[in-house]
Amino acid sequence: MQVLERREARAGDAADAGHDIRQLLADYAHALDDDRLEAWPDFFTEDGCYRLTTRENVAAGLPVGIILCHGRGMLRDRIAALRTANIYEPHWYTHVLGPASIDAEEGGWRVRSNFSVYRTFESGESMLYGAGRYLDRVSRTASGMRLRERTVVLDSRCIDVLTVIPV
Repeated sequence: MQVLERREARAGDAADAGHDIRQLLADYAHALDDDRLEAWPDFFTEDGCYRLTTRENVAAGLPVGIILCHGRGMLRDRIAALRTANIYEPHWYTHVLGPASIDAEEGGWRVRSNFSVYRTFESGESMLYGAGRYLDRVSRTASGMRLRERTVVLDSRCIDVLTVIPV
């Protein structure tokens, strides 16, 4: 009886983790789409890593991409620069997320999900900004699920110079 109870508990834990991870991914996209960029670093662990790269770089085994931030401090600096120093045409994102595949690993989960991001300018013009996949490593912390790593892999190597808002 105890073995069955442990299996059921683990299955329940996995279901709860999947729900919590999917909620993390949705909340992340909504924060960016709603221009709550100051909340962005809080989706990561204190030493979390964010990398934006291309499919071509990944295929070639090139470790550095377009953006690389290690730790919440660098993430906060990126948002501070975006708000105070960068000059760009105002625009907004709308993320469309595909289903996430979630696999347990030591210390957390590996998560893959596809995305497309549409960008809308003040003029009302909307366009597909990018499509690709998120490759994430997620951990449960005292504050809930957090990204240890987020690698954003854009399908296209043609990157708009207006890459200021995190994807």
